[in-house]
Amino acid sequence: MTNALILLLAVALDLALGDPPNVFHPTAWMGSVITFGRRCAPKRDAIAQFGYGALLILIGATTFALPVYFGLTQVRAWNEIAFVVASVMLLKTTFTLRGLMRAARKVQTALDANNLPEARRLVAWHLVSRDTRDLDEPHVISAAVESVAENLADSIVAPLFYFSILGVPGAFAYRFVNTADAMIGYHGASEYLGKFAARLDDVLNFIPSRLSGALIVLAALFARADVGQAWRIMLRDRARTASPNAGYPMSAMAGALDAQLEKTSHYVLGDATRTLTPATILQSIRVLFIATVLWLVFSTLIDLLSDCLAVH
Repeated sequence: MTNALILLLAVALDLALGDPPNVFHPTAWMGSVITFGRRCAPKRDAIAQFGYGALLILIGATTFALPVYFGLTQVRAWNEIAFVVASVMLLKTTFTLRGLMRAARKVQTALDANNLPEARRLVAWHLVSRDTRDLDEPHVISAAVESVAENLADSIVAPLFYFSILGVPGAFAYRFVNTADAMIGYHGASEYLGKFAARLDDVLNFIPSRLSGALIVLAALFARADVGQAWRIMLRDRARTASPNAGYPMSAMAGALDAQLEKTSHYVLGDATRTLTPATILQSIRVLFIATVLWLVFSTLIDLLSDCLAVH
């Protein structure tokens, strides 16, 4: 039951305290490593960029995961309680639930105050990388809801999924790859530098993204949302995004909320059954929270079942 205990305590710690300051946050350290690596990268040759980018990801993920593995192994040999405490504190840094809900809520609060410029600033600062300067209110709401849905997969389900398989070091390795994808896995002058990170992130999120879509559908049942529509829209619109993974949770969320989510010139998910309002963001947060609880229940049951099978 150790993994289940670590998982539940890590989520409780996240809800109670949120994220630590960046100076103490491993994800911020990962970002610094990636930024330094990007400065030293080849500037023109595509093959050299790709090779350098692949090495940056493999060496970086290993550099963060191995010390965690050996450190926790030593702590466990000394004291089991200390091992649990250390694992909880480290695992908490690989995901964020409270921070995601808080960021989305800030956008909703700004919109409720009719402060569209501030809502644009907040959604760009905390949730999305797109240019938000000219977005109208429905598109700001859409961006916030899309981010809530996608981050259920990227920032909650995926790191906890790899924790359940590979322990805390697995969660750290995933977090490094996902952070690199967010920082360098985009089209542009240095596209090939981040291509390995982007493709590896697609592979690592293949299962978590589909699990997240299913969790949103199931969460709709408990959130007074539209379960049938969530399932139907997910199956219909899941392939409309450029990412092979993001479409699953985002289209499921669009269906659950009976709303249309749109990134201009990129995709449209769901049907415009209901008008997007600031309350739509609150509904998406409710679905997010319930989906996370369902994932914790599922993970705990799997862990307990594994222990029972091991005993017998």
